[in-house]
Amino acid sequence: MNPHQTIEDVRRYYGKVLNSSSDLKTGACCPAESMPLALRVLLEDVHPEVKARFYGCGSPLPPALAGMTVLDLGCGSGRDVYLLSRLVGPSGRVIGVDMTAEQLDVARRHRGWHAERYGYAASNVAFVEGYIEDLAACGIADASIDVVVSNCVLNLSPEKERVFAEILRVLKPGGELYFSDVFADRRIPEALRHDPLLLGECLGGALYAEDFRRLMQGMGCLDVRMVRQSPIPLLDPEIEAKIGMVGFRSITMRAFRLAMEDRCEDYGQVATYRGTIPDHPHAFVLDDHHRFETGKPLRVCGNTFDMLARSRYAAHFVLVGDTTTHFGLFDCAPAATAAGTNDCTTGCC
Repeated sequence: MNPHQTIEDVRRYYGKVLNSSSDLKTGACCPAESMPLALRVLLEDVHPEVKARFYGCGSPLPPALAGMTVLDLGCGSGRDVYLLSRLVGPSGRVIGVDMTAEQLDVARRHRGWHAERYGYAASNVAFVEGYIEDLAACGIADASIDVVVSNCVLNLSPEKERVFAEILRVLKPGGELYFSDVFADRRIPEALRHDPLLLGECLGGALYAEDFRRLMQGMGCLDVRMVRQSPIPLLDPEIEAKIGMVGFRSITMRAFRLAMEDRCEDYGQVATYRGTIPDHPHAFVLDDHHRFETGKPLRVCGNTFDMLARSRYAAHFVLVGDTTTHFGLFDCAPAATAAGTNDCTTGCC
């Protein structure tokens, strides 16, 4: 695949072909009704033009962001950037990177409108036209970002290894990658990976989930967690005829810039959620098999312990234990029943 041609095909699709989310031909795009209630409330204060040109497949906006510096890769018209602007507060900062000038024009046009709406003395967001494969050229320094988010964009890149290398470069130690994207249940046939329609609809460039795992392990990121997932329906007959043999899912993932073990190991450690994260008074969900109920101690593996103890979540947990004594492998797999509860019928996360 020619990376430059792929980039131009994607730029044209999102700059010229799509005018609103209603132009999409699959069920990947999330309706507002599927978002958590707290985010739906904030969405009411986002400009209508910004919302109309949203093409995401999830709600990759993690909690506990006050005062953080957040980077949104492939920010488009800025919907998630402006939601993040509220979540980080006036002392935080949000940077949106996108290569499509038409989308950024919409995003930039409403910076002042949102700052006034939020009661901020000045806007806390910035939009940069550039490539997510080269964040250095966008002025993003090493270890300068607390959280990287992305919403149905990483699949569009023809050089995914470069993207994830850049993410790990710009994240601070203990920083978090939290993203939603389209994943395939098999490798996409080569001919279909070149198809401009399938590329633009986030299907042609979708990673086979196991290849994503291998890619991240090869970069030293040994423990990536699935938060939630749901099937994506192919609503267009032309698309169904071309690629209907592949199963697609919208998956929200999280990973941390931390040294991890490649297996879940048992050190007898325990974590108890304090219930102090805003909008999460009763429980905090780390992934599809770790739901921390407020005040209830939960045995965790060494990797899970470090995700909590060595990230911005540490202040919200009572963490007991160390790695002095090893008890063997920790049974850290998702329960079969829990996996089924993450599915929904809306085609989004």
